[in-house]
Amino acid sequence: VSPVTLSADWSRVARLLLIASLAVIGSVGNIFMISSVMIEDHLKKRGNAFIVNVALADLLITGLVFPASTVVLLAGLKDTPGVCNFQWFLAILCCLVTLMTLAATAAENYARLCLSQDCYAMLTSTRITVAVLSIWLLSGLTVTLQFVYNVGPGYCIRRRLTGDVLPYYVIVGAFFVFLPASLTFACYLRITLRIRVAKSRPSFKPPMSFSWDYALMKTNLYSFMLFVVFWLPFGITLSVGSVHTIPSRLFYNLAWFALSKSCINNFLYCLTNRHFRNAYVNLFHYCCCKTTVSFSRRPRGASEVSGPATRPTGDVRVHIIPGYNMYSYTSPQRAREVCKTATLKRSVGSCRPSTSRPNGRDVYEL
Repeated sequence: VSPVTLSADWSRVARLLLIASLAVIGSVGNIFMISSVMIEDHLKKRGNAFIVNVALADLLITGLVFPASTVVLLAGLKDTPGVCNFQWFLAILCCLVTLMTLAATAAENYARLCLSQDCYAMLTSTRITVAVLSIWLLSGLTVTLQFVYNVGPGYCIRRRLTGDVLPYYVIVGAFFVFLPASLTFACYLRITLRIRVAKSRPSFKPPMSFSWDYALMKTNLYSFMLFVVFWLPFGITLSVGSVHTIPSRLFYNLAWFALSKSCINNFLYCLTNRHFRNAYVNLFHYCCCKTTVSFSRRPRGASEVSGPATRPTGDVRVHIIPGYNMYSYTSPQRAREVCKTATLKRSVGSCRPSTSRPNGRDVYEL
């Protein structure tokens, strides 16, 4: 079993199709997830930068780790240590970034839902940016030191731990894994309990924005649970494999199962949150539902003597973005509005929309 190209029992074409499909689907989904926060008005909140950071970490896996394996399969190579080390570096980096970002997301949700507006106002955009950059810097420095001094957990070359590095693993695991996971679980548990107590009061009537934030909080909780489901089996196997012998087939299959989480997390947000779902629909229509329709038009000046004139074809391209750029300057609706305005100002003359072009093509953007 190769750590780069999966099991050799499968044909190379099957492995190539599987990994390439994961890369394409996961990358498109993560790009949609990042774009949703940018275009959806209900998601344009400074705290959602942590959600974008999780999607960015997943995009590095689907956009770099998976394509590296497809390149190896296309080249017909077997085991390349350079590609394997590159994939393992990015996998550990994105895992640490995702885990700490999920903890920051839980803390931000607690401040948004359970604290006062004055307390939440202290969480400015600058501080959120510093927090995101600090997460990447701290995770990158830790993973780089592990690779430079060769003290990280063995993946490409399986090896057991020695007694002198065991305290180092305990400290790193407690600070980067156990502490963020415990903080995330504690924040979501406290949010759930406080909101349940508040809902039990008859006078509790939250605004609509509170309901939207609470729904997004539940989606973030589901994302954390999804991360635990996908990464916990591999984490346990990695820890046990550092002391005892674990079959390579089980070890590497669980590793790829953990990496596949990056392809599913974006669909979780689409299925469980209405605002992400609306943004996904708008993005899908914008990217995939552009249509080009051909029509015929009789040219002016055709006479009965000269016979029927030829009918040149033109293209009408309709760009549909629900809620955005509804009328352009070349649309007939815009022309009629201009015509009405001109008619009110002056009663003499006529106004006709001129949308024809010299080359016979009319472009309307809706």
